[in-house]
Amino acid sequence: MPTVLTPEQLAELRAVDSPTVANAIETFKVRDDTQGFLGMDVPCQTPEFGVMAGYAVTATASSMTPGRARSREALMKLFDAIAAAPKPAVLVIKDVGPRRSHACFLGDIVATISMRLGAIGIVTDGGVRDLGGVAPLGFHVFAAGFVVAHGTFNIEEVGIPVEISGTVVKPGDLIHGDASGVTTIPLEIADRLYAVCLKVREQESGLRDFTISKDFTLETLRKRLLGK
Repeated sequence: MPTVLTPEQLAELRAVDSPTVANAIETFKVRDDTQGFLGMDVPCQTPEFGVMAGYAVTATASSMTPGRARSREALMKLFDAIAAAPKPAVLVIKDVGPRRSHACFLGDIVATISMRLGAIGIVTDGGVRDLGGVAPLGFHVFAAGFVVAHGTFNIEEVGIPVEISGTVVKPGDLIHGDASGVTTIPLEIADRLYAVCLKVREQESGLRDFTISKDFTLETLRKRLLGK
């Protein structure tokens, strides 16, 4: 398992919005700028909870395969993985069933158990339900949408790389998300990221201040952006 950040370092990252984190990651040139973040198909459903930062516990799941029994044993493997993971943990669940539009992988019971074991949220390309019971927990939800029934919810595999919204997430990956969406943070730069986030904020604040100042013209903008 990769080395985790200190609680203080995680708290610093929670103090920064996810778009700023994404911009700061770009400066390290550790991946292409088109990689490492989820798209609008996995939106934040709990924006009032602010920033989520934690370590991925990955699984595949299906809830829409008809004529199938539910496996409590497989679900316990997911709970075992949460308990064993670095904290805080984030569930990252990939739908592998036949009808993603009806898939449902979290309700108030699974959220409550997961939270007691150290999880703070879920990221899934499937659905969730029971938001009225999940929201009071402060449990972050990033999901495609809501589904009224859980179908035949079965965990398939636990602790494997999964692809969510075109982004591969591995067990132990650092996940950062807020109202704007989710990005992964490469672990090799995680302990240096906060300082760069502060620089990005300063640069963007300076550009905004310039844009609303009396010095702003198209020519001065060109000079500032292009250096000529």
